[in-house]
This record gives sequence, C-alpha cells and structure tokens, in this order.
Amino acid sequence: MREINKFFYITVITFFTCIAPVQSKILSIGSPEAKVIVKVFSSLTCPHCANFHGAIFNNLKRDYIDKGLVKFEHHPFPLDLAALNAEVVVNCQTNNNKKFELLEEIYKKQKFWAVGSDINKINDLIKEVGLNFDLSKEKMDTCLKDSDAQDKILQLRIDAQKKYKIESTPTIIVNEKKYNNKIDYKSFKKIIEKNL
Repeated sequence: MREINKFFYITVITFFTCIAPVQSKILSIGSPEAKVIVKVFSSLTCPHCANFHGAIFNNLKRDYIDKGLVKFEHHPFPLDLAALNAEVVVNCQTNNNKKFELLEEIYKKQKFWAVGSDINKINDLIKEVGLNFDLSKEKMDTCLKDSDAQDKILQLRIDAQKKYKIESTPTIIVNEKKYNNKIDYKSFKKIIEKNL
C-alpha cells in the first residue's frame, strides 16, 4: 500500500497542480437554506474518517439535517489510489440518497475492501460493495476507466488543500471554521448549536 501511496502522491503533484479548477457537484444532503453548513474532507481509506462518519453523521442527520437546520457536504480528499477509486464508485451512483447510503457502506466495510497492495483486488472488493446499491459491475468498470472522473476528484482535493490547508483527515469545517481534532457527537452538537 505504501508504494501505491507514493505513486498516488507523485501523480497528484506532477499532473494535477496545473489544471484549472474543475466545477464538480459536491455530494451533499440537507436544505440549501440551512443556517449551518458542515463540510467534511475525508479519505475513504482513513479509519478516523470512517469513525467520524459512523459516530457523527447519522446522529447529525436525525437531529439537524432532516429538520432543515444543517447542510452536510462530503468532500473527497483521497490519500491513496484505493480511496480515489472508492470515490469514483460512489460518484458512479447518480441517485443522491443512494450515494449517501453507498458512502456509509463503504465506510462500514472499510476493513473488508481497503486491504492489501493489489489495486485490482481492491477495486474488485469496492465493486462488491457497490453491487448492493443499484450499480452493475459493467457500470462501475466504466466509471473506474473514466480518467475525467478521477481528475475531477483529484482537482477537488487540490482546491481544498489550497483553500483550507488540510493537514489530516477528516478535517471538518463548520460555517468556514476548521476543526481537525477528534470530536465526539456531544462536542459536535455544541459546535452546531453555537452556529444556529
């Protein structure tokens, strides 16, 4: 996996720093008029990101997002090729609610698919997860071969790095204020309440 990470880092730095910003729709849920916007910059292979999503997202959805008080945005910040490909598969799903369901399952099954150094095997395991969310193997193969889809995700990462100086994942931005320490839901609720 270390070799993949090194290759991935070199690829990002070498080929994508000169690309003009790409307009891409960020995966989001909640009212566009919500007073609080929570942006989470995460890598799908990051255990801390999976923990944050599991411990915070569903509570946040129940208490604030579903009530129109918070808009939640998932911002891809892949740290390796496996995370990039998992993002591509998530974006392969066109239904927004299904995307979030797939994102949640990708996090839940992170220890199942994000293992080893063979990217082809990792891709096959990611696709096994995607099959349960109305995605065919053929559709996911097509998405994974789409270099534009990868470029857009990598450009989002570069833009986020420039704007927010992200040092670790997950990095949480609440109404443009950055939080990158470990946050439990009780603490997170206090942050949300302060912004309402």
